[in-house]
Amino acid sequence: MEPVKLGIIGCGVIGSSHLRTAVNSSLIDLVAVADLIEENRQRAIEQFQPKRIYNSSSDLLDDEEIEAVVLAFPTQYRTQVALEAFSKGKHVLTEKPVAINANQVREMIAARGNLIAGCCSSRNRFHKSAQVTTEFIQNGGLGDLRVVRCRAIVAAGEQPTTPRPAWRLIKALNGGGILVNWGCYDLDYLLGITSWTLKPETVFAQTWTVPSSFESHVAPGSDAETYYLATVRCRGGIILSMERGEFMTAQSESDWQVIGSKGSLKLKMTDSDPRSIIHDSTTTEKGVISKPLWNPTDNSIATDIGDPLVDFAAAIREERQPLTSLEQSLILQEITDAIYKSAAQGVAVQIN
Repeated sequence: MEPVKLGIIGCGVIGSSHLRTAVNSSLIDLVAVADLIEENRQRAIEQFQPKRIYNSSSDLLDDEEIEAVVLAFPTQYRTQVALEAFSKGKHVLTEKPVAINANQVREMIAARGNLIAGCCSSRNRFHKSAQVTTEFIQNGGLGDLRVVRCRAIVAAGEQPTTPRPAWRLIKALNGGGILVNWGCYDLDYLLGITSWTLKPETVFAQTWTVPSSFESHVAPGSDAETYYLATVRCRGGIILSMERGEFMTAQSESDWQVIGSKGSLKLKMTDSDPRSIIHDSTTTEKGVISKPLWNPTDNSIATDIGDPLVDFAAAIREERQPLTSLEQSLILQEITDAIYKSAAQGVAVQIN
């Protein structure tokens, strides 16, 4: 398979992660990088030795050798650059969250044409545990789905001694707070392991900003949520329940569960080892019986089956969409928008 000639826009922390993947993949030929910040450009040159380096996204997009680009910079600027990339015939992989709102995703879908495009919100579904879970649910192991839920809260730690990144909790820069920073992963994972069969209809939610006792733990001017709770009623009465928070006034907890008419699964999104998945099966005589879902017979402990960037490169050559396409990203964004709207208005919100 001929390597995809790639450009990466944004050489910060997450961009550097993509650069590392690119230089280590036989499916990718790293042609160029771009970043507005000189320090980031210099670090990229020293660590990854790209063939060319640019000061702006437009200059990189004008490079005719480049087939595809990764957008790894703040959310508020990405849609405009994605639209420019599509206009110049480039395939696009965007970091998460996919956009500021659903209308921006619709713009990208309309502009994409026959090009390949996707979002990195799929990152946790490249774990072997996610693959095993998806196949088990898809094959009817749980019967009819009833509840799909996650609860992940992180207690506040000691006051930080270094400045917190401003973009994380400022709405104008990031589109939101913990919901877009981690909620997009939650949604992608839960909808993905259920094979995108959940069809959201109604959302009721609440969000909260950082508690006053921890305001010094976040960047000045932070106005986005650090805690959200959402209930989504899906077609057929299936409930999608999500709760996530940081800087919490409670001890840390993490609980993921898929409940069906025949049994349930307990798992963790970030635990890549499929041996950690617990299957609660049921019988009339004995009730609920708990045991590990996956017991490898070959002593295999492989926990990762890919990466969003490697999958993106393969998708280009195989002429398919990535693990999370723009259409699927639109579903995630529509739920996200509805959560924010419900929280702001204090009422349930319909999703068309």
